[in-house]
Amino acid sequence: MGLWKRYRLRLLRKRMRFRAFRKRRELSLVANRLGRVRRNDILVAAVLRNERIRLPYFLRYYRDLGVNHFLFIDNGSDDGSRDYLAAQEDVTLWTARASYREARFGVDWLNWILMRHAREHWVLALDVDEFFVYPFCDTRPIRALTDWLDTYEIRSFPAMLVDMYPKGGISAVPYREGMNPFTIADHFDSGNYTISKNAEFGNLWIQGGPRARVMFADTPKEAPSLNKIPLVKWRWDYCFVSSTHTLLPRSLNLTYDEVGGEKASGCLLHAKFLSTFEAKVAEELTRQEHFATGREYAAYAEALKEQPDLWCRWSEKYINWRQLEILGLMSKGNWA
Repeated sequence: MGLWKRYRLRLLRKRMRFRAFRKRRELSLVANRLGRVRRNDILVAAVLRNERIRLPYFLRYYRDLGVNHFLFIDNGSDDGSRDYLAAQEDVTLWTARASYREARFGVDWLNWILMRHAREHWVLALDVDEFFVYPFCDTRPIRALTDWLDTYEIRSFPAMLVDMYPKGGISAVPYREGMNPFTIADHFDSGNYTISKNAEFGNLWIQGGPRARVMFADTPKEAPSLNKIPLVKWRWDYCFVSSTHTLLPRSLNLTYDEVGGEKASGCLLHAKFLSTFEAKVAEELTRQEHFATGREYAAYAEALKEQPDLWCRWSEKYINWRQLEILGLMSKGNWA
């Protein structure tokens, strides 16, 4: 990379961090348990709105993996999410009633919280419908992964977003609070993915899956990106640029091998397509707070008119992480 490009990216990083500093005024601390966070604790950070029904299982899943503390930013929920989170002993909660879109879809808020409170912690930056799966997650806690990454001085770990869906209509089986969503949304696309490299930031760009196949069938290049780097050992000068798809410094995005080997990677099982999906689409279309004035949600709404069944004859029923490794959606690399 040339000197001019490096200079531009350095300026962009400073601008992103300054935006986060300014946006800190939009955050109000609701429940402060930061004093309980120990030096080596593993954190989860998330921005959410109206996700009360999902929260019990989300918290239980990550507690069972070995996460120690949760940093939540609630963007004006009116379904009880705020009160529920404020009552959890391992949660620190902020609220933000300002525009999600004007905060770069929550990234400015997230960057500030991580800059201020997550330095030298391993952090999983997630949406509350994302469930991290990594090699040996059925037998090893997440600290085993972060200890291995520390040993090799690796500070970022990628995960491909895998859209999960039921066999049958999305709304056919009601999702109830506390349920494992993958007892309903238990299928995924085993193929149908395209991968390219972002020349500017160096990260991979992955598209495909059921959203590209069904909801963006005519414009697959506009389908949501599936590449994420959710697990980072945070430093004060890091920042997310575009959700958790892209980080700065640029070196944090180079999580893959280009000379014939394989680096370890994981997946994020995406529990978006449940019976709650239709109401969420209607809400977000009204709010117009998402990327490109909700173009993605407009595509969802159009597809919902047809009552789509995302399952097809090439769909695969989810078993475990080893299945994802065999299919090439994740890799254990040299972690044995």
